[in-house]
Order: sequence, then structure tokens, then C-alpha cells
Amino acid sequence: MKRILVTGGAGFIGSALCKFLVQIHDHQVVNLDKLTYASNTTSLTVISGHGNYRFVQMDICDREAVDEILAGFSPDAIIHLAAESHVDRSITSAGDFVHTNVVGTYQLLEAARSYWSNLSATRQAAFRFLHVSTDEVYGSLGPNDNPFTEETAYDPSSPYSASKAASDHFVSAWHRTYGFPAIISNCSNNYGPFQFPEKLIPLMILKAIEQVPLPVYGDGSNVRDWLYVDDHVRALLLILMEGHVGEKYNVGGHSERSNLDVVELVCSMLDRRVPAERPRRSLISFVADRPGHDFRYAIDSSKCEKSLGWMARETFESGLEKTIDWYLANEAWWRPILSGRYSGNRLGVTTPRKNIYE
Repeated sequence: MKRILVTGGAGFIGSALCKFLVQIHDHQVVNLDKLTYASNTTSLTVISGHGNYRFVQMDICDREAVDEILAGFSPDAIIHLAAESHVDRSITSAGDFVHTNVVGTYQLLEAARSYWSNLSATRQAAFRFLHVSTDEVYGSLGPNDNPFTEETAYDPSSPYSASKAASDHFVSAWHRTYGFPAIISNCSNNYGPFQFPEKLIPLMILKAIEQVPLPVYGDGSNVRDWLYVDDHVRALLLILMEGHVGEKYNVGGHSERSNLDVVELVCSMLDRRVPAERPRRSLISFVADRPGHDFRYAIDSSKCEKSLGWMARETFESGLEKTIDWYLANEAWWRPILSGRYSGNRLGVTTPRKNIYE
């Protein structure tokens, strides 16, 4: 059993990770989360009363508070997921992304380095800091380009990906300069249950359930590699436990699909489950493309697969089936978000949005 501090654990990936660590592996977890608009503590209800789990509402930019938690909890590892992650929001509110993703990561690194430097030699050697990042730091691929590897040069396109690239560089620099035992992972687009419905898949599922227009950027040809969230959290624990300090690990789902293909598959799967008066594909409409919209992301996960023995268990189709079934069965989770009763919501399924997903 390990004592693991998770930042951003009330978000989509973070909540899945906390449940995986506590329920499946019986680790002790403290979850630090600022509870911004996309965080939701109801995603963690199943472990909220567990003896090995504790939630603390906290901004990672608050160095004094982070120091206090580290001293009190005395973790064996930190998994850092806390981040602003929505590309459209980064275009209109870049400062929030710099504050959380760059300044927050710096403050956390300094707190963690100070804590680590005061551990015993044995605990220092065992301590790990896993920084969870994105494939978007690598920029955009052409249709025939090879997938991103751990050696791909960074070329971020959006304020979001630029802020994550900066945080990656800080983590790498802390390892090289101070010997801090950090590891970086870069994942492809995640999807699955409990995802806040501003991202493509949950947004299209809920719009299709409501039978309202399904807006797709440009001509829908932009391609993403899709990774089911439970496959991702399995990889994160393997990287934390068995990955090599100072290295990077790419995690992808081997599931490249165009945005249009994704939306059409959502429509087909929902039509089979909840028939509508007309095929839901007829609700698809094309809207003006997003500024700086990367054409294609693709991840080469061979390092993670060969060195750590990780493999994605879900195909895109099987993962999407599970995801759709979850949203159909859990209206009580997402309806308050869409109705505006959830704090911080700016979405609204039936309200036209210029910025529609990712």
C-alpha cells in the first residue's frame, strides 16, 4: 500500500484515478482539488466514506497550504493532474491556464522538492512525482505523418497546449537541476463516464439524447486518438510504480477517428438504444472552425507497452458503448450541469455555443 497525493482528483481523469487507487489497489489517497467548474465531487461518491480516502479543497498555487498537506499526509508519491484543460476556454481566457498549469505546477514542484529533500535516504529513493500531460504539446500531424513518440519535438498550437508544454519543461528541469524524481506521461484524448459535457464525446451524447443540433467544427476531418479513461489510469499507476525517473511515457488508445466519424458513431449507437423519429445523423451541422485547430493527433505507445507491459483493453467501439450506456443510466449526474444548477456551469445543451468541444 502506498500513500499517494493526487492533484485535480475531482476532475474527469482524476476521479477515475482516485477510485482506481482506493477501490482496486487499496492505496491511501489524499485528493487536492480547487473545485473549478469542471470538477465534481459526486463523481467520487463511491469512495467518499472510505477510510483510505480524504478530499481537501485547495488551490495548488497556495504554497503554504500544500506544504501543510505534505507534512501531515507524508506521501510516498504525487500524481499531478490538476490543470485547466479545455482548448476553447484557453483561447478566450489564457490567463487562467497560465496561472493553474504553469504557476500551479511550479508551486507544487517547489513544495514537493522541499518535502522530498527532508525525507530519509530510503524514502527519498522511493519517492516519485508523476506529471500527467497531453499529446497536444507535440502540435499537429499531417494525415500521413508517423505518430508522436517520446522524442517528438514540442510544437504547441493553443494557449492550453502551450501552458502544458511549459509545465512539462518545468518538471523536466526540476529533475535535471535538482535530481527531483519526476516522470512525465503524455496521453491522447480521454473519454468515458463522468466526463464534463463540454468535451466532444459527452457533449455529442447529451445533445443527441435531447435531439438538438450536433455542431461539428469545419468539415469534421480533424483526427484524434481516443483513450478510454480506465485504460489510462491503469497506465498511470504502472508508470508511477515501474517507470524510470526522468523519462517520459506516451499513452494512447490506438483508436484514431475523425471528429465526424465519432459523432456519426454516437448517433448510430444511440439510435439503436433510444430510437428517434429520424436518424440522429440528420442533426449534424458544420460550423466555423476553431482558430489554430490542430489537424491530427496520434500516439505511439510502444514504449509504455514494451517496457511496462501495458495495453489498452478497450477498443474505441467497446469504450464508446460503455460510455453511452453510462450517460443514459446516470441522468441524475449530468442533468444538473445542463440545467445550470451545477456551480460554474456555462454550457447548456439547448443554447447555441460558438465554442463547442475539446
